[in-house]
Amino acid sequence: MATYTIEPERRTLHGKFSRNFPPVLTIVSGDTVVYRTLDAGWNLEQPVTRLGTHKKFEPRDPARDFGHALCGPIAIQNARTAHVLNVGEMDDHMAWTLDAESMTGSNKYGLTLALHPFMGVMGMPPNEAGIHDTGPPRFCGGNLDCKELVAGSTLYLPIAVAGALFSVGDGHAVQGDGEVCGTAIECPMERVSLTFHLRENLRLTTPRANTPAGWLTMGLHEDLNEATVLALNAMLDLMEEQYALSRQDALALASLVVQMRITQIVNGVRGVHALLPHGIM
Repeated sequence: MATYTIEPERRTLHGKFSRNFPPVLTIVSGDTVVYRTLDAGWNLEQPVTRLGTHKKFEPRDPARDFGHALCGPIAIQNARTAHVLNVGEMDDHMAWTLDAESMTGSNKYGLTLALHPFMGVMGMPPNEAGIHDTGPPRFCGGNLDCKELVAGSTLYLPIAVAGALFSVGDGHAVQGDGEVCGTAIECPMERVSLTFHLRENLRLTTPRANTPAGWLTMGLHEDLNEATVLALNAMLDLMEEQYALSRQDALALASLVVQMRITQIVNGVRGVHALLPHGIM
């Protein structure tokens, strides 16, 4: 299978989702794309101080570049709306004022945090006319902001449009569940390696992932309670598939072993993910 490289440049950057954006690259199932990304705010360098000026990528189109700085979209040959896009083998390396050797970050107040980098936005456009904000996550992905999607994860997304048209951006060095102030430690990524596969026999209505922490299923809704129900029902589907359980038994077991977590509460559409740790069954 082939490996391609995408750099952040005018041709490859955009700040909206749209089914009408032409792909910057077309690949086949099994290919790998290695990205270098800007941070979410289109910054080219770190400000000297918290309130310092930012040198941003220019030129930008106010109609399509007001949102997270995303690289793509890429098309996958033969991707259909009945398929699921498998985005796997994530491998992130940071290029920011952080210590990538010790995987820690420190601020001017002497606070040091362990880093767990991941990409905040991974997704595809909905099958609707026009251009769509990168802020709210959707069933086909987008601004998921799920801190479990670190290197070694595989993300499964329902495809909404032919060709898939996948984009990625919004690198996070570390984030807590909820992303409660609206941002994580936002950073560019020097290298993000993603391998894509089409899954023709998997039927999903919401994102699913296999992560180092365990299997997780996501619920996305403006109402946090509804998002919780969606995430739980998707986990029960997974438990039925993986362990040949009845719905009733899956629910009873989920009450013992599944962890319900708030993914984020700041993107308009709230996120909840149900986590089934590896080895617990």
